[in-house]
Amino acid sequence: MSGRTDAELPVLDPCSGSRMFYFDHADPRVCFGYIWSETHELKDRSSAAGSRKLIIAPDQIMDFRALPFSEEQFHLVVFDPPHLTANGASGWLAKKYGKLGADWREDIRKGFQECFRVLKPFGTLIFKWNEHEIPVREILALTEAAPLFGNRCGKTAKTHWIVFMKGAAMDAEERG
Repeated sequence: MSGRTDAELPVLDPCSGSRMFYFDHADPRVCFGYIWSETHELKDRSSAAGSRKLIIAPDQIMDFRALPFSEEQFHLVVFDPPHLTANGASGWLAKKYGKLGADWREDIRKGFQECFRVLKPFGTLIFKWNEHEIPVREILALTEAAPLFGNRCGKTAKTHWIVFMKGAAMDAEERG
């Protein structure tokens, strides 16, 4: 983390996992967090060796439901929580993406609350969700925040990237 403290970093990703969508997997601007640290050897027929490594090595172990940071600390928070409930605990997808527990609604609700708590006023929250099992509308019902905009992508258009801005919501009276 370039010798800086978490308090000086502008970006938090509390569910970074193996940092799949980052151009720089060691970007010094980001505090990469995850609930555990581990390495797995995954079977992969497309790899010359027949397998590949999945490395989950966060800068800091953290639980997105109870973030270890002060209020209004980050300019940008990336919230990409686990989205699977039915996958086996030892399955490849569960290892790669994590798995939600039985109380997933409360977990995601707390995650949104915590992400907004550590976000600076008018800071940006980027939320990523794949609705393979749970529709995005059910997830958005777990936060009072209104999305600013979003986009669907992927082969089946089930992955959503949704952008929120803390403190940017305006009621109808303010809009005129």
